[in-house]
Amino acid sequence: MSFMPLTGPRGAFSYGWRRGLIQIVGAAVCSVALIVCTAARAETPPKIVALGDSLVAGYGLPDKDGFVPRLQAALAAKGVAAAIDNAGVSGDTATDGLARLDWSVPEGTQAVILELGANDMLRGIMPQVTQDALDKILRRLTERHIAVLLCGMRAAPNLGVEYVHAFEAVYPELAAKYGVLLYPFFLDGVAGNLSLTQHDGLHPNAAGVDVIVARILPKVEELIAQVRKQHPA
Repeated sequence: MSFMPLTGPRGAFSYGWRRGLIQIVGAAVCSVALIVCTAARAETPPKIVALGDSLVAGYGLPDKDGFVPRLQAALAAKGVAAAIDNAGVSGDTATDGLARLDWSVPEGTQAVILELGANDMLRGIMPQVTQDALDKILRRLTERHIAVLLCGMRAAPNLGVEYVHAFEAVYPELAAKYGVLLYPFFLDGVAGNLSLTQHDGLHPNAAGVDVIVARILPKVEELIAQVRKQHPA
């Protein structure tokens, strides 16, 4: 059986049919390739570690209400896939975080949300000690080509003006030194608001975590964009 032209010169229909078929097949191949690339991208969310203290660990909260699960849920609600590991340990200082850095941030990690220093401040540890520990963490992470979002902390005013100035300067100085993203105050919008904290007046309750997540979310999205740029799918 053969196709015969209905009008026009001999072979016109046959040529047009072949050309149309090639166009259809080409479009189908492109569509399949796009679907495969999109699926591959969706299956490989950036690997992020949240390295911190009780504020990251979710102290006093059900697992679902902690910082990491709520952050991941907020990202998912915006269509942003990310695999975030909770490496928060209650009571940790910056020096403690440095001591466990290698096993807390395993090979394959592409980004770190670094939240340490609150316990240093509460214990009155000299700001230089905190700065030295955070400096070493940032140096090692940048040497590993891991993107970082550094979360700052503010000092209680009763520690004195000199201490407050020295402590709070640690974070912007280190962010500038290593060229990493900075979120100036992790507890922004929550600190001092008793309706958003637990009975100790320090740790956020579930509503407080939601405030933290909502405010830090744009910076986390920026961090993920950096990872996508460094590690295109």
